[in-house]
Amino acid sequence: MSAQSGLDFPLLLADFQGEFLASIPDADPAAAVPACGAWTVRELVEHLAFVHHWAAASARAEKAARLGDGPFDLADHYATCATELRETLAELDPAATARVLAYPEPMAEGPVSFWHRRQVHETLVHAHDLRAAIAGKAALGLLRAVPEVWADAVDEVVTVFYPRQVGTGRMAPLATPLALVATDLDPAPGWVLGGVGSDIGEVPLRVSGSAEGLALLLWGRVTLDEAGLTVEGNRADVDAVLQEPIVP
Repeated sequence: MSAQSGLDFPLLLADFQGEFLASIPDADPAAAVPACGAWTVRELVEHLAFVHHWAAASARAEKAARLGDGPFDLADHYATCATELRETLAELDPAATARVLAYPEPMAEGPVSFWHRRQVHETLVHAHDLRAAIAGKAALGLLRAVPEVWADAVDEVVTVFYPRQVGTGRMAPLATPLALVATDLDPAPGWVLGGVGSDIGEVPLRVSGSAEGLALLLWGRVTLDEAGLTVEGNRADVDAVLQEPIVP
């Protein structure tokens, strides 16, 4: 699976932003966000609002203006930034030149379309985080999203974030490549994390299961057991891979 996955990113962005916004009133702003360190719900909402605002400016090839010091009304603040992002992306030609995530420099010129995909997955993961805060624990099935979307989130980690983490010097290349297989899609898509040019059939270390489980595992939101994933090969080697900063 790749970025050319046939997904309707503008529709998905609006959908996931709507899910996030609708969940804000159900969450205690001071509540902890599972699997996100010391983050509270307030910090999570303000983070995603700023990322939307920053991505909109980056899509315009501009520097983001400050949003102020707060405290903000969380729902209104998020809605304003979410709308800014959607309207900006709708106004710009997807092929126009933007500032995008890159390496070895952290930002470089690239197409506006980069932000369509990136912000869908940013919102997807953080909408999961918000629902996890409401539920009191991270788990699968907290957010309505089809396997194809979660699979594209896996692809983004493997093809965008891992190479960028290595290329910017934030981590060393993985010593042991890891095969990932999403078994809830037919045909089951597969990826090799840290094994450029490797034949997935020849990678002895493998994790398989739902695309959602794989995506949330790579983003550090759930454990192998919580995701119900199957490991082939040395479990300790998988754990070592997952300890690396493969996402920012």
